[in-house]
Amino acid sequence: MAWGVYFTFRMGFINIRAFWHSILITSGRLDKNCKKGEVSHFQALSTALSATVGLGNIAGVAVAISVGGPGATFWMIMAGLLGMSLKFTECTLGQKYRLIDSKGRVSGGPMYYLSHGLAKRNLKTLGRILAVTFSVLVIGASFGGGNMFQANQAFSQMAFIIPWLSGKGTYFGIVLAFLVGLVVLGGIKSIAGVASRIVPFMVILYITASMVIIFLNISRVGVVFSQIFEQAFGLKPIAGGFFGAFIIGFQRGAFSNEAGIGSASIAHSTARTDEPVSEGIVALLEPFIDTVVVCTMTALVINFAGLAGGNSGLQGAQLTSAAFATVLPWFPYLLAIAILLFAFSTMISWSYYGLKGFNYLFEKPLNRIIPVPEASTKLYYIIFLFCIVVGSASNLWAVMDFSDMMILGMAFPNILGMIFMAKEVRADLDSYWKRWKAGKLYR
Repeated sequence: MAWGVYFTFRMGFINIRAFWHSILITSGRLDKNCKKGEVSHFQALSTALSATVGLGNIAGVAVAISVGGPGATFWMIMAGLLGMSLKFTECTLGQKYRLIDSKGRVSGGPMYYLSHGLAKRNLKTLGRILAVTFSVLVIGASFGGGNMFQANQAFSQMAFIIPWLSGKGTYFGIVLAFLVGLVVLGGIKSIAGVASRIVPFMVILYITASMVIIFLNISRVGVVFSQIFEQAFGLKPIAGGFFGAFIIGFQRGAFSNEAGIGSASIAHSTARTDEPVSEGIVALLEPFIDTVVVCTMTALVINFAGLAGGNSGLQGAQLTSAAFATVLPWFPYLLAIAILLFAFSTMISWSYYGLKGFNYLFEKPLNRIIPVPEASTKLYYIIFLFCIVVGSASNLWAVMDFSDMMILGMAFPNILGMIFMAKEVRADLDSYWKRWKAGKLYR
């Protein structure tokens, strides 16, 4: 939270003043038709969203509400709003320090702005250490939160509504691994193409279903919002009161939107633009859609169904499914479709993030991209697909602990580097904003 507050002030409340501007850029109404990059603004946003709008929004939020109580809802929303400024900063840097090889393939993200950006400040050794640390962690996170956690909860939900699947997690994982493999082997263009089609559909589907649940329980609106605000500020003791709601809410919010983690900058660095700040502004929408909208929908569904506080004995996606079932018995089947889409989209995007970290570790320390041996890329994909099978047959809490350790660990090298480069980003932002207001951009 502290760094979200810092970057919100440091960037002049960019999360608020550039919100409409981000919509204009993403929609294509403001576009320079730049050819440097691999995907469009919308495809880059969809790819990054497909990584964040996953089971953290369903299972992770359910964990937050069951452990931290209804008050965790408020702090998840705050995590999303403050995360917008963090996301802007890291994705601007991802664009600015990206590398493009002779074939037009882009490599970007914290590995590059940590090493090259800090080298400009005579901190080459520190930058290299942070870049390597981040690369190791993003590989681990791609196997954990971006893979095994998604497979685990997807299978859990399917087994919940189709009991005969129980105990068959390995077979489920093999099928899922095959489907993921069909997409990820095509690279970022294939991933972005699939993500740009799946993400809008699955978000609209999930929000619509959630609104139906809320509308049918509208008589509880006063009680629900009273509980959220009372327990958010510790006016009533539940699961640790204020501290339980605050810590769990922010932890699960950060896990979901990945602001400050640095992962999204890998996807946004591939966007076709010659204005790094513009892609940072596009990235503002990510925590808003992921956390402020989708996570809040999950939290409200559980609260309106009266299942908050951990009294149901259910955990993860099963708690959310039970909340949907309180209205109509067949609603969990609709949720199962959403969960499969969320899990699938997250895995295909995180496979790309992990691969880029893997590639970075195999590069030679030159100022150009060195093609990674094809065998090492295949090795990464084999391990990634194998982890899908492992995750499908694993325990939720073991998978979640590993996922948290890897994903939240990525924030340390990333935010440390961002602090050193905050002044540079603010200068670039001021220059961009000045040119925009003078009408010198997007003619």
